[in-house]
Amino acid sequence: MNLSLHTGLLGALEAGLIALAIGVLVYALWAWVCRRAGLTIAHAVGWGAAISVAVAAGIDSWHLFYLGISRLESPLYARLALAGIHDPDFLGVRVLLQIIGALTGTVLGWWLFSGRLATHHADRGN
Repeated sequence: MNLSLHTGLLGALEAGLIALAIGVLVYALWAWVCRRAGLTIAHAVGWGAAISVAVAAGIDSWHLFYLGISRLESPLYARLALAGIHDPDFLGVRVLLQIIGALTGTVLGWWLFSGRLATHHADRGN
């Protein structure tokens, strides 16, 4: 998905807000799945948080990891490694805000959707 995000701190904040929306949607999906399967709310929160972080911050986290382990000894290799990254100057900030946004979105989804899931398990006696 090629979104035209801004560069710098504004682009990192936009990526964090997109991650927040992903976190809410993934948690809503997992809350529905856990209601149908009879699983606890902890399953929905745990899997929702893990999957939303992987989806929201996956590519940028990989770029950050790859820059840390690759051998950028020549200017050509450094230029090739940085060519595929949207905003290499704010990559770390963007990854941090994406992780925070995904986790916050999961918690926000839990807060929005926890009433039905919690009452479902209270009715069953769990």
